[in-house]
This record gives sequence, C-alpha cells and structure tokens, in this order.
Amino acid sequence: MDFLRPASWEEALAAKAEHPTAVPIAGGTDVMVEINFDHRRPEYLLDLNRIGELREWEAGADTVRLGASVPYTDIMENLRAELPGLALASHTVASPQIRNRGGVGGNLGTASPAGDAHPALLAAGCEVEVESVRGSRLIPIDAFYTGVKRNALAADELIRAVHIKKADGPQQYSKVGTRNAMVIAVCAFGIALHPETRTVRTGIGSAAPTPIRAKAAEEFLNAALEEGGFWDSRKIITPSIAKQFADLASGAANPIDDVRGTASYRRHAVGIMARRTLGWTWESYRGTGRTTEGVA
Repeated sequence: MDFLRPASWEEALAAKAEHPTAVPIAGGTDVMVEINFDHRRPEYLLDLNRIGELREWEAGADTVRLGASVPYTDIMENLRAELPGLALASHTVASPQIRNRGGVGGNLGTASPAGDAHPALLAAGCEVEVESVRGSRLIPIDAFYTGVKRNALAADELIRAVHIKKADGPQQYSKVGTRNAMVIAVCAFGIALHPETRTVRTGIGSAAPTPIRAKAAEEFLNAALEEGGFWDSRKIITPSIAKQFADLASGAANPIDDVRGTASYRRHAVGIMARRTLGWTWESYRGTGRTTEGVA
C-alpha cells in the first residue's frame, strides 16, 4: 500500500487524477477500521491532513460552508446555533477522541447508511461541493447517495466542503444504539422545521440501503400544517396528525435484520423517533422554551 501525502488542495486533486483508486483519508475513523480488519486493502491512501482549508468553515447569510474535515467537536462547539441538528448528531458520534478527528466529509465519502451525520444533513438540506482537476460541482444531498456505501462522486473527485442551509427553525436528532456511546446506530432520525418555506424535512439513517428522507411523511405533515393553519396559530399538533406522520415515517424505512437489530424493531423505532422529535421541535417552535435533547 502506497501513501500519498499532498501539501495542497491542488496537489491532492492531481494525485487523485493520477491514481483514481486512491482512498482519501483525513480523520481515518472509518477507513482505518476497515483496513485494520482487512475489509479493505487499497493500493493507495491519499492523506489529506496537511490541507488546512478542509478544516475551515464560513457562515454566510443563508448557508454554512463546512470544510470536509471540520471535526465534529468544532461543529458542536461553534455551529450549534446555525446547524443545531448536525450539532446534536455530532454529540452521538463515538467517543471524544473520534469526534476530535472525524468529520462530515468522511461520513459522506463512506456513504454508510449508519453514518451519524446523514439524517441531519438530509433534514437541513445541503449540497456537497466536490472537485477534480476537471472542475468543481455541487451535488444536492438527495442525489448524493446512490447505493449501499456508494455515492455520486466520480473516480477522480474529492469532497471539498458541504453547503448546509442555516436553521430558520428548530431541528432535532435522535439515535437508537445498543449502548450510550461508541456504538453504530441501530437507526437514527433527523427532523428540521423550515418556517420560512412552511415545510418540514426529515432524514432516516441505518434503516434502508442508503440514508433516506421520509418523503410521504413530509408531504402529509406539510399539507396538514398548512391546511390546519398551524404555522400561524402555533397551536398544538393533534395526536392524530402526529401518529400519521410517525406511521408514514416508519413506512419509509426499508431495513434489514442484523446483529444490531431486527427489521421490525427498526421500523418501530423510526416511528417512535419521528413522533418524539416532531413533538420536541414543534414545542420549541411554539415558543415554550422546551429544548429537550437526547437519544430515544
């Protein structure tokens, strides 16, 4: 295994163009596990740790441009107001040591359905900035995941940053695991209220071949909130609406049985998390001051 260590972004792109099979490594929290267990043996490793710009972020008027290697710890400490859902998801990532190393770019590059950042990114709405020596492009998050651990990157492209919409309403994230730390998600759920557009977006992790949105649940809830005048009145969402939303979210899941949980349990848990996170975010939107956070 050869080790490529570019000193700049331009050198990294050139190396990736010359060696398209090279596996990028920054935090290494996913790649090194696969290598250590001999699940992967790439011909080349492309070390991106010398490229400082990948660990930088910039908050604009409407979006945050988050470098691919910004550690989860920095997101938790510095971007909680702008990206509350992603900050909550970051809290659930493994251990403090891994949160200090890992970043969103690694989750996206690996494209595992169990990646903790995916539900929050889907719920918030974002675009993935990728680049090669041929140029750069923005990939909408809804088009990024193409299969089990597969993404829309071309062989010569690298993830440079993620452009995430700043929160204009409450966001929540919930994760089920077999213990409280250092655990791969049995399933996870993210939700974001977008009062400016009067819409709700969701994200489901570890309950389908790829990270997904519960689109039927979103469409139902968006119509129910609009038709019932909930956005203006901020009245309590009725139990029947919350139940239907949860049932549709559960129905969006397409999980498997594995050592962490059964398919039926995952579907059930997704519904529970959908109902709870909807309640938490709506109570926050209503201005009650409730900011319940936690793992379902």
